[in-house]
Amino acid sequence: MSTTNGNLEPTIRHATIEDAPTILAMIKELADFERKADQVKATEASIRSTLTFDPSPSNPLPKPGFAKCFLLIVPPSTTAAPTSSLASSHVAPENVAAMALYTFNYSTWVSQPGVYLEDLFVRPQYRRRGYAKMLFGALARASGEIAGGNETRMKWTCLKWNEGALAFYEGLGASKEDEWHGLRVEGESLRKLAEQ
Repeated sequence: MSTTNGNLEPTIRHATIEDAPTILAMIKELADFERKADQVKATEASIRSTLTFDPSPSNPLPKPGFAKCFLLIVPPSTTAAPTSSLASSHVAPENVAAMALYTFNYSTWVSQPGVYLEDLFVRPQYRRRGYAKMLFGALARASGEIAGGNETRMKWTCLKWNEGALAFYEGLGASKEDEWHGLRVEGESLRKLAEQ
C-alpha cells in the first residue's frame, strides 16, 4: 500500500528489508520518549527475521514475518534534517517521519480479523502535521481489507500519562476500555508457565 497526493505530500508504504535500521532507530526513539530506553532488546537482525517486508530489489521474495510496518516518508524538501546521499532505492532515514508497526488480531465476538497497533511513533520534528492521522487512515484501510469489508476493529494501548495522545485518539473516535486490564507474562514467568 502506498498513498500520496502529489509530489510534495508524504507517502505511506510498507517497509522493505532495507528499512530495518530506520525501524530500529525509531523503536529506540519511541522507547526513549516512553522512558524505557534501557528495555530495548531489538536488533536489526531480529527486525529482519520477524517482520513481514514488502518486496525490494535486494529481497524480491520476502518471507512472512509476524508483524508489518507502515512508514510515512516526507519529500526531501520538507525534511527537518539534511538529506543523505544514499542510493535512490533506499529512503534516507531522516525522510522517514513516522511509523506504525502492527499485527493482525481476531475478534471472537464478531468472528473477524482486525489490526492490533503495537507502536505508532512520529518523530518530534514532524509532529502536529497530521501524519499520525494519516497513518491511522492506512491502518483502518488495512483492517478493512483483512476483514474483506466486514465489521472489524482496531486496537492498541496507550500509556496512562500520555494525555495528549489519549485526547488525540478520542478525537479519532477511539474509546477507552476501562473495564479491561492489560496483562502479560514474560521472562522467567513465561518459562515456568511453559513447563506446566
